[in-house]
Amino acid sequence: MSLYKNLFKQTLIYGLATVLPRMISFLLNPLYVHVLPKGEFGEVSIVFAWLVFFNVILSYGMETAFFRFYNIETDKKDVISTSTISIFWTSIGFLFGSLLFRETISGWLGIKTQYVSYTIWILVLDALVIIPFSKIRAEKRPMRYAVIKIGNVGVNLLCNVFFLLVLPKIGSDNPLSTIYFENFEVGYIFVSNLIASLLTFIVLSPNYFKIHWHFNQELWKRMMRYSLPILVAGIAFAINEHFDKILLEWCGVSKSDIGAYSACYKLGLFMVLFRTAYTLGIEPFFFSHADKENAQQTYATVTKYFVIFGSFITLFVIVFADVLKIFLVPNPTYWEAMKVVPLIVLANFFLGIYTNLSVWYKLIDKTKIGAYISIVGAVVTLALNVLLIKPLSYYGSAIATIFAYGSMMFISFYLGQKKYPIPYDINRIMRYLGISVLLSGLSFYVPVFRESYIFGIFAIVFFGYYIYRNEKETFQRILKRN
Repeated sequence: MSLYKNLFKQTLIYGLATVLPRMISFLLNPLYVHVLPKGEFGEVSIVFAWLVFFNVILSYGMETAFFRFYNIETDKKDVISTSTISIFWTSIGFLFGSLLFRETISGWLGIKTQYVSYTIWILVLDALVIIPFSKIRAEKRPMRYAVIKIGNVGVNLLCNVFFLLVLPKIGSDNPLSTIYFENFEVGYIFVSNLIASLLTFIVLSPNYFKIHWHFNQELWKRMMRYSLPILVAGIAFAINEHFDKILLEWCGVSKSDIGAYSACYKLGLFMVLFRTAYTLGIEPFFFSHADKENAQQTYATVTKYFVIFGSFITLFVIVFADVLKIFLVPNPTYWEAMKVVPLIVLANFFLGIYTNLSVWYKLIDKTKIGAYISIVGAVVTLALNVLLIKPLSYYGSAIATIFAYGSMMFISFYLGQKKYPIPYDINRIMRYLGISVLLSGLSFYVPVFRESYIFGIFAIVFFGYYIYRNEKETFQRILKRN
């Protein structure tokens, strides 16, 4: 049980590094909702969707490849230098190429050239810190990782507050008034992100002076063969996770509706927090314990408890969604899109389960299978969005998301049991998941239950007791071990 305690401790620290910044960034959603009309919020959401898409391209799977080869290669310095040099030059090439054609890109994407320029610099600065951050995680220094991540989001938050709330109220006699531009709220959002990315790069830039700048071409080729399928999977993931905002615009949905959808979509971030924190802790864990005795049983146990905690979080968030919206989406004009919240929360839960199930193809170096699965999910996303956006608007996008992640989850499980069998406790996993979905649906979509909260609170208490009754012995063994 000490193994699980160590995993829990590591995941907790990485969780703080993720949860605290995300909790801080939660404040940005009500800030944007307060300051921006729905149409402008929709525009920001579309640009951020493209930002995520190109973030994936600029990392091209090198982060996961770094962890894999860092654990199997004897010369770890070679892994660090080769991956750093690779990311460095591809980022510099992207920077000059994109700035040269930024006006063409602006016209193609329908985004102001100024916003494109800001986005290019943000993308490059974020790419340049990928390997330094990965090195910190590989060296098991989660506190340093946490401080830098929290600092990044803290700076972003402070800049947003200053530019959007403080600066407009500064008098003309104040020297700072020279940097105030009327109706430039969207631009200030990108400027804030740029400042935060720049400061993060400055903090991590010493890593570029510490490496010996030796490029191992043979190692790089092996890393690229491993990482390129992850790039394809990452692009597919970006399509599944964020491309719906872009598709909504392409299908003629107004930016105002996209803004409402994007704002309420943020309520699904509670599950994203849990999934992201878990992934940060579990990916190095999976690789470092691949050669341990009973590794498959360990993975099965970890997955079961992920489902347990995830099922409880799903139920809790959906039951209290109408309370959470008051704080995270404080403008009632946005609440028309609240009906998507249960679907988005459950979709992110499915994605977290898929993350657990995907361990098999990473451990046997068959990352191309992950790419194939993600492509299936992307095809489902694109197809269902095209079919459903016209009749259902953004609700069709939410349905597409849950079907995409659900299909990926089941395909990964089916193939994994053939290639790398893991003894999952399917009966209990399905019971926990099924009860959580049933209780969540009843509490949210049945008006009499949603209005009173009595049923929802009873459902949470009942589900918590049901988990304890079934897992009591295991919980007691974990608590008794030092």
